[in-house]
This record gives sequence, C-alpha cells and structure tokens, in this order.
Amino acid sequence: METTPSILLIAKESGMTSFRALREIKRTLGKKVGHAGTLDSFAQGLLVVLTGSLTRLNPLFMNLDKRYHAQIRFGLETDTLDPDGEVIRTAAPPTLEKIKEAIPQFCGVIEQAPPAYSAVHVEGKRASDRVRSGEEVEMKTREVCVHRFDLLSYEDGLLAADIHVSKGTYIRSLARDLGRTTGSAAHLESLTRTAIGPYRLEEAQSASSGAALDTSLERSEEYLLRLPGMGRVTCSPGELERMVHGQYPPSARSAGRSGWAMAYDMDGSLRAVLDLERRKIACWVRPSGGKEESVEAL
Repeated sequence: METTPSILLIAKESGMTSFRALREIKRTLGKKVGHAGTLDSFAQGLLVVLTGSLTRLNPLFMNLDKRYHAQIRFGLETDTLDPDGEVIRTAAPPTLEKIKEAIPQFCGVIEQAPPAYSAVHVEGKRASDRVRSGEEVEMKTREVCVHRFDLLSYEDGLLAADIHVSKGTYIRSLARDLGRTTGSAAHLESLTRTAIGPYRLEEAQSASSGAALDTSLERSEEYLLRLPGMGRVTCSPGELERMVHGQYPPSARSAGRSGWAMAYDMDGSLRAVLDLERRKIACWVRPSGGKEESVEAL
C-alpha cells in the first residue's frame, strides 16, 4: 500500500527525455510516478513529478502557468522548430527594431498553431507520429495567453527572452511566428523552464540524484499549500471514518463549493485532498484504512 506519496521538483537536463527522467525516479523510488507537463528532449528545466496517490492531482498542476528562458535563432527555420530538426527555410535575420515592433503582437490572448512535431493529437493520433509516417498534417490554431515577453538581448541573430505563458503555449511556435512576422525565419535554439506556477527551478533536485531525492511528506504538503486557491479543513475522527466509505465531510462546506481543500485530522496531520466542486475525495495522503480510491460522495 502506498503510504508516502510525494511531490518532487525535478531539474531535467538537456538531452534527456522527460520519460527517461521519470523512469529513473520510478526506479529509485519504486513507486507510481507521473508528471505535470513534459519538456522536449533538447530543453532543460523544471518538471513537477507526482508519486503514489498524489498522481491523481495531476490536473491541478497541469493548469498552472509556466515561465521560460528562451534563445531564438533567426535566419533558419527547422521542421521541428528546434535545433534537432532539418532546415526548411532561410532568410536574413531581422533588425532589433523589427523584433521590438513585432513582440507586442504575441502578448496577451493569441491564436497559436502548435508545432506539427508535437504530442497534440490529430484525429486520435499524435501529430508527430503522423508527420514521421509521411502524412500532411494541418495544425488547427487554439487560444493561448502570453502574459509577458521580455526581450533580454539580441546579438548576431540570437535573441534571448524571458517568457511567461499559459498552459498549452508552445515556445517553439512563438519562435516560428516571430520569425515569419519579422520577414525572417527562426527556430528555438535553447529553452529552460524556470517556473511552473509558484514553483521555481532553483528549488529543484537533479533528475539523476538518485537516493538524494527528498520525498518527505512535509515538503509535499508545503508544495500543496502553495497552489492557488487551495483551502484547508479540519475533519473529526468520525468524518474521517465515514470518508473512507465515500461520504463527503460536512466540515468541507466551510471551504466553499469550488476549488480544492486539504483535509486535516484533529492532530493537524494531512489526511486527504478534496475536490470541492465535485464533492469528492481526490486522493488519500494518510489513509484511515479501508479503500483509498477516489470516490463520489454519497
């Protein structure tokens, strides 16, 4: 039985797939693991990894904004929009003035077409798999939000920027579209994810640190408390016992009817996380015995 679920902040290295990073963590911990958003192999930076019963909270983390440090190379566009692809278009790099004029067009709510080489599903199959099999794939645009696009430097056709975006935003697509808008061509040369919601890369542990991974429940509890809108409720022993059988605790009503709440016992120990809107137990952290599944309230 899983008794020590955890939330890990992991620093993925460039050249390592997100799958490999998770595989090494799973091998080290011997637990079920999941992630809240992958990084391309060429990219590096922050991954939020959930283990054990906390993998059921994946939607809370997937919806968080993300921050990146990006380097965009002008003059070349690749088929994958990253440094690993084949060059498909060339053009002279734009002036700094043209770039500054274009950037505001990519701030706020925009329509963006994801890269063809991506995990986005097209008619039930990954777009990247269709492209690699020789199919022509039309990527439909979707609404995303670029909260900030801060230009840091531009020299010899290489632009450095800090970018803050909503979930689902592709920085590779931003590089492509910025290149085309300035009358040039561009791809993403390097990418570092520096933050996911309230979590920072500076806090992360190495994906290859093995036994050094901090899986303490105290640390995971602190991470949960940082989530926007996360509430707290205290449940009586009777409520906790009835929760095991699927009954929604009356004390949770004080936390409201939307969002999430962490359910504590009378001793101040975290026991479960509640989905307030759906009136259900999202996951057990310290079970009281009996079944531990996510169950609808009776």
